[in-house]
Amino acid sequence: MKNWEFGKVTGSEIAIDERLSDMMGIVEGGCVYSTLFEYNDDGPKKYEIILSMYPQENYRTLTNITLYMKDVPGASAQAAHFLGDRGINILNSISLDGISDTIIIWKVLADLSFAGEMDILMERFTALKESDDPSVSLIDHIEMKPADIGRVFRTDAGKSKTELRRGAPVTLKDGKYDMSKEYGDILGNIDGKNILLVADIGSWIMSATFFKDTTSLRKIDVEIPDCPGSIAQALEWIASKNINLISVFSKVKICYQTMSLELVADFANCTLTEEQFGKEMGEAFEKLNGIFTVKRFEELK
Repeated sequence: MKNWEFGKVTGSEIAIDERLSDMMGIVEGGCVYSTLFEYNDDGPKKYEIILSMYPQENYRTLTNITLYMKDVPGASAQAAHFLGDRGINILNSISLDGISDTIIIWKVLADLSFAGEMDILMERFTALKESDDPSVSLIDHIEMKPADIGRVFRTDAGKSKTELRRGAPVTLKDGKYDMSKEYGDILGNIDGKNILLVADIGSWIMSATFFKDTTSLRKIDVEIPDCPGSIAQALEWIASKNINLISVFSKVKICYQTMSLELVADFANCTLTEEQFGKEMGEAFEKLNGIFTVKRFEELK
């Protein structure tokens, strides 16, 4: 699943891609909490804003819980009762059918709050299952792990970014997040700037990355053979031209024959003109093993 999109700032607003916002639970009219980071001098990034529906002080108690349940009426209700009766608040969640199976998988972001540690909760569930308690008869098993959303705030020595400010919640209006009130004094005039929106699906957070003025983003779409080593050949040639890849997305078009490779790259340190790059890339691809075709090469708009 492609979990990022590129866009541009309009005035002081970021248009949150609807597909990504739906996945992340960042909804129209909801309060968005944010934190602004600044990157060091290395690389193409300048600033990053972490967006979340949850206050930063709640991050330490957020937990990913996956419940595997029988595909029968009442299973989800029983699972919700098991968590709710123990003071666990279900936040964002998604359920899906187990392929070729008779189970339902429910992935939950939950706030343990004062419910205790994960191992205590697992011990209680195990004890109930071993005693054939009817309160968990429709739940096959449970997996838990820390959401670890707080990792985005770890900016110890040696890290590439520094936390600048934690903003007050801002209401999402018309699908847009306005940065002017919380960060306008730092970001300055950012109208028309390129941004990269990335959804952290496992943690239900999103980041908006701003690039430096010296960054020169290009989009490259190529078709390559669907065989081992073809992606490596294409990326090795691009790397040899001192081009820094920002994103890579590949997908099979015809199995064992053709696949597409969509790239966004920083050309700040590449001396080739657009015409030279297209010509040399085409010539280089002709020498590779298989059919490599440049489909698109353009400035990111």
